[in-house]
Amino acid sequence: MSDILRELLRISEKAANIARACRQQEALFQLLIEEKKEGEKNKKFTLDFKTLADVLVQEVIKQNMENKFPGLEKNIFGEESNEFTNDLGEKITIQLCSTEEETTELLSRVLSGNRLASEALAKVVHQDVAFGDPALDSINISIPQDILGIWVDPIDSTYQYIKGSADVKANQGIFPCGLQCVTILIGVYDIQTGMPLMGVINQPFVSQDLNTLRWKGECYWGLSYMGTNIYSLQPTTSKNSGKTHPASTSSEGKSPHPFSAVISTSEKETIKAALSRVCEDSIFRAAGAGYKSLCVVQDLVDVYIFSEDTTFKWDTCAPHAILRAMGGGIVDMKGCLERSAGARLSLPELLYHTENTGATGVDRWANKGGLIAYRSRKRLETFLSHLLQNLASLESQT
Repeated sequence: MSDILRELLRISEKAANIARACRQQEALFQLLIEEKKEGEKNKKFTLDFKTLADVLVQEVIKQNMENKFPGLEKNIFGEESNEFTNDLGEKITIQLCSTEEETTELLSRVLSGNRLASEALAKVVHQDVAFGDPALDSINISIPQDILGIWVDPIDSTYQYIKGSADVKANQGIFPCGLQCVTILIGVYDIQTGMPLMGVINQPFVSQDLNTLRWKGECYWGLSYMGTNIYSLQPTTSKNSGKTHPASTSSEGKSPHPFSAVISTSEKETIKAALSRVCEDSIFRAAGAGYKSLCVVQDLVDVYIFSEDTTFKWDTCAPHAILRAMGGGIVDMKGCLERSAGARLSLPELLYHTENTGATGVDRWANKGGLIAYRSRKRLETFLSHLLQNLASLESQT
């Protein structure tokens, strides 16, 4: 079933092309923003936007997969609705039409008659993309199609995408904000068990040509199924490259290097205080749940930790699958902290097949207990032990 992963990689690159095309022309981009309606909003943000790029990307992924793998479309779920309202108040259902001309006509209605913009966008939507990874050619694995579900986040970190900052400097390889924090996330899970099986993270905006102002991206993938674990090997700017691993002690007898973590700017003060004791100065702030998980995939940090309930299944399924293939995972933070101290209980991995009981709107698919993304189970266990001790110490002081 590597054919599905191969197709997801190809579609993710087509999606990245759409995202780049929409950003390339500022005049076009200003037409593409529409405020999300109540019930669709992420409560973390006062204003949460969806863009035509979001909706287009999601529909391109859905309809390409339907064409290649009939029947799979009923199990493809995403963050966005496919309805868009133009400046005239006309509600339009976005879909990938059979011809470029038909898609142009549809987009022209969305863009209130802007023919040139509609033609440019339709061309990218229908443009064939050849994209793959030679490492996939070695995979000979069969996964029944009828057990597969797919979560799509067409453009994660929409605010950074809209803001469009291109000149943000990285801190030890980690971007606090900017276009580099934008990701396209496609995660495949087992609809019977909820476990993630395959994941693709496409990062459309990695480096910019200063002459043409055009962007290049990178793509990461992983597969974890029935004992087979394989993932893409990418050049990385890991802060640990060529250095002693953080878990080790130097020959000079100094204490081990502290843990490192990436967090949200909205993290709770108590968690930040405990982390400052565990990680010392190796705490990084970054935008985008997908990007923060990618920092763990890239070995830039030990963990991505978030205590709030404002990430969703579409944010975590793709990176979770990649991290599982690497020997890591994404766990429920609250569940981890509630485990008996020292107990060797199984880690409460996030699952993707059931909604939260009694919840409505997007909260049905929220990661209610927060999350911790990690690469090393042993490293995570030690991290949790230190975090629990420091949280307990802080609570005893209040």
